[in-house]
This record gives sequence, C-alpha cells and structure tokens, in this order.
Amino acid sequence: MLRAVISDKAGVIKWNGKRRSEICCIGTTRYSLSLVDYNIGGERPVETGGSVIVKLHDRSTPQPRRPPFQHQAEHPHTPRSAQVDTRVPTLKGRLARFLGRNWARVGYAYHIEPTWLEINRFDLPVRDLPDSFTGLKIAHLTDFHCGHQIPQGYLEDALARTVAEKPDVIALTGDFVHKGYRHVQAAADLVRHLKAPLGVYAVLGNHDFSVRNALGVRRYPGLHQAVADALGAAGVQVLRNTAVRFDRAGGGLILAGVDDLWSRECDPQEALAGGCPQTPRVVLAHNPQSVESFGDHRFDLVLSGHTHGGQVNWPGLGRILLGRKAKRWAAGLYPHRDGHIYVNKGVGFGWRFRFGVRPEVAVFTLKPA
Repeated sequence: MLRAVISDKAGVIKWNGKRRSEICCIGTTRYSLSLVDYNIGGERPVETGGSVIVKLHDRSTPQPRRPPFQHQAEHPHTPRSAQVDTRVPTLKGRLARFLGRNWARVGYAYHIEPTWLEINRFDLPVRDLPDSFTGLKIAHLTDFHCGHQIPQGYLEDALARTVAEKPDVIALTGDFVHKGYRHVQAAADLVRHLKAPLGVYAVLGNHDFSVRNALGVRRYPGLHQAVADALGAAGVQVLRNTAVRFDRAGGGLILAGVDDLWSRECDPQEALAGGCPQTPRVVLAHNPQSVESFGDHRFDLVLSGHTHGGQVNWPGLGRILLGRKAKRWAAGLYPHRDGHIYVNKGVGFGWRFRFGVRPEVAVFTLKPA
C-alpha cells in the first residue's frame, strides 16, 4: 500500500509492482493513477514503502478514447501517404519507369484507340446562309482504308452511329480502300446502307488513285474508276471536280468536290467556277492542302481527311509521322480566309496503331454567321 499526495488530495494506491497504472478512489471520486517516476532510484516503492510521483486522471466523467499509437513522422501533421518522396531515383529506377510507361502506351495504342470511335459535333456559322438552311446537318467520314487490317464490325458500327445522328447530308472524303482491287466491292457494300434526305456524296482519296506520294505514280492505273463505279452503284454520288446545288425557299447551298491533290487530276476551277459568289459553298477535298489551289473562289467549309491526325501524337514528341507542311493542317477545325477547313482524323487506318488521335465522325450543324 502506497500513499500518494496529488495536488491537495490524498489517496491510497495498491501497487503490485508490475503495472504502471492503477485505479483508486479519493473521497467519492474515482481516479486513474499513472506512475511517472520513483523517488528512490532503482528500488520499487511497493517494496520500500516509499512515495511515488503520479498523474491524476478523473474517471468520474467519460474520457475520449485515445487513438492507437502511431509513429510520428518528421512532419506530425502530414499523413504519411501525403508526404512526397524526396529520394532521387536511381538510373535503374528511371529506366524501369520509362519502359513501363511507354510499354503501357504501346499496348493502348494497338489494342484500344484504333477502334475507339468518337463523335465530334460543331455548330458552324456560315455567311449568307439562307434561313431555310439554318440547322442543316452534315455528317463527315473519311479514310476507311477497307482491308484485312480493319475489323468489319467496327466499320459497320461507325456507319450505324453516323446514321443515328440523322444528318441531312453525308460527306465521304476518300480512301475507301487501302490498296488494290480486292476490297473495292466490300467498301461499296459498306456505304450502301448510308442514307440521308439530301443524299450521300463522296470524293476519291490518294489510296483510291493508288498514289502514295506527291509524285503521282500509280500502281493500279484503273483503280480510281473501279472505286467510283462501285460507289455509284451503291447509291453514293462521286463528285469528281463537279458540284451540286441544293435549293430551298430563300436561297441555295452548293456542295462541290475535287479529285485528290496527288492524283494530278484536282481541278478546283472546274468544280467551283460558275456558282453565284453569294451562295454558301461546302467543298469536299481529300487532301487539306488542296485549298491552296482554290485561288479566289469562295468556300465556307472545306471537309478533308488524309492526315489521320498524324495517327500518333506521342507525349513530348508530337505528331512524329507528319511532315512540316502536313502539320499545318493536321487535325481539327482551322479558320482560313473567310471560311473554315476541317481535317477529319479518319475512321480507319493503314496500320493498327493510334495514340492521342482517336478515330472520328464529325457532324456540322450550319447556322447564320
């Protein structure tokens, strides 16, 4: 039995010599006493009858539960998970991170993005647009590259999603086949199910002319005619340096199309001459650089493809597959002169790899400027 004096209160502690805390009553109040120190160095008070220094805790009222013991970090108010690791990574660590990050990107670029289609919608202001054409909707698809490398189900889904947008006009800007005659009929059968109130219109791309560069050399000289004939039989009107006019009460709208720039048959003068300068014009041209040959002819919207948006837009490197001139109009909507150029990233691909450049269907709703 030990007697402890705490403040001006006294009580008797029964200490068994092993525990460092006890509970006792002083008067009518119940206290918890925690042993802090002995007054006799090296000897136990319970054996010597000496006094002890204790802490007093009032147990008559509920006490908040103490949290379990936690290791105090260097910054006690910052959770361990929120602290920044300031250690400098080793060369091996940096190499492992680089390889892991880029290997994940390669897997994504091959397995996911090539068939992860997006629908991009735009409200486009057009000068002199008649009220009767306000709200006209144009769906734009390009670069199908029909071949063994493209899943047929993916292409069919892309066209079904296009029809679901309920466009008034559907515009297709070339590269229906990837190479050769083998998939010409498959491409025609694919677009056969496209329907729109004002029709489905197309121009041919460099792959349809079997031209792979600006030199204009053709591997299959008659391929472009085979593609045009198959599309025509499927209900698609191919615009080869020609134009059509839509008329409604209060005015009209011209839709023109030119052959591919690399084919050496592109003739904007033939396609755009003769129309009223006050009539809005939408022009289909596979290669966006065709606009440089339009001269003073009016255009309000040029719909193009060809670039695939570079197909790869790698972090830190950009569109590494595009040349300097192609990067000028790589992908998206560009203001030019008094109109706009839209470069569609395409639906298909020549080789299955896309990163940061998802395939797309673009839908434009025209409104007065």
